[in-house]
Amino acid sequence: MRILDTKNFSVPGYKAWGIHCGIKKTDKKDLAIIYSDREAAVAGVFTKNRVKAASILLDMARVRSGKGQAIIANSGCANACTGKQGLTDARATAEIAARELGIKPEAVYVASTGVIGEFLPMSKMATGISTAVGLLSTFGWEQAAEAIMTTDLYPKISIVQEEIGGKTVTIAGIAKGSGMIHPNMATMLCFIVTNANISGPMLKKSLLASTESSFNNITVDGDMSTNDLILCMANGAALNKRPVAGGKDSKKFQVCLDTVARSLAKQVVKDGEGATKFVEIEVRNARSPVEAKRAAMTVAKSSLVKTALFGEDANWGRIMAALGYSGVEMDEARTDIFIGKSKLVEKGLGQGKHADREATLALKQREVQIIIDLHKGKASATVWTCDMSCEYVKINAAYRS
Repeated sequence: MRILDTKNFSVPGYKAWGIHCGIKKTDKKDLAIIYSDREAAVAGVFTKNRVKAASILLDMARVRSGKGQAIIANSGCANACTGKQGLTDARATAEIAARELGIKPEAVYVASTGVIGEFLPMSKMATGISTAVGLLSTFGWEQAAEAIMTTDLYPKISIVQEEIGGKTVTIAGIAKGSGMIHPNMATMLCFIVTNANISGPMLKKSLLASTESSFNNITVDGDMSTNDLILCMANGAALNKRPVAGGKDSKKFQVCLDTVARSLAKQVVKDGEGATKFVEIEVRNARSPVEAKRAAMTVAKSSLVKTALFGEDANWGRIMAALGYSGVEMDEARTDIFIGKSKLVEKGLGQGKHADREATLALKQREVQIIIDLHKGKASATVWTCDMSCEYVKINAAYRS
């Protein structure tokens, strides 16, 4: 597998672009299009929030076909909690795009992110879609990635190549997400495309597995969006021999998809609203994989832990407290806690000022690792999070303005 440069890359059979059409109050890009020159297999993963945006409802119905050809995504307006009009506008967006692209409306998927409770400005959307279609380019991925951003500081892109079924297969993805990030799924949008020739059922199974080991292992603030989705298209342009379930090529494809998904997921956390630290939390020797992940995620989303990380305070008591209310089988007298290489806690007891000083130095780094050993079993899990800073409060206090 080769990890490629994210500048000016292309994926055979696809075009993309992003523009400013007037949804956002600033002049930043707010409308993106991704287009396959042929019908593609499509799989999707959607938010589990019971309040779902119109785009989610539409896409959940369309993805049952397992097919599609284009994605229209806007930022600045979530088109959530907008009732029948919101669903009408989502359908109209797809119809406008289909007309401009010369394809069937049901082959178009839509995605929205931004402020909840506001309606899409359909006249601006129509003009913007027409303009963006005219600008579609094989090298337009960075523009598309910029157009789906809200509070993100930078676009998130990942691309890999691998020899599969005798041909070179490319898998690339773009994502947005900075705040309102928490499993299951997270205000996150992710679009992954590949020229692989792969069956729809295998694509769906692979995407679900990749999501579970990437996007469902991150948290920024513990809030789950109404608009989260991942859409993955495989258009078969590589003309490779189709992978067989359980075979060498299917495993290669899974590794590539996992690599792209994890890269994008980590980029989302690193760009967490106001974040100054990227934090990896690993729980070892839990009773089961479920308990390992639950323990890690409880620590990761703890506001007290996250603010201590921002303050570079090696306050291991907050980690221990979070473990205690996580609901997993644990015993403080058997628990070890590391920050960086410093063993802060052994069998539930603090290891003194020297260990504390070492941990404090580790917390001054941009990337921090926390290891928790429960000594209860053999299962482990790793999740990724960030600290919570004063800037996070400022960003979200003024989000609508």
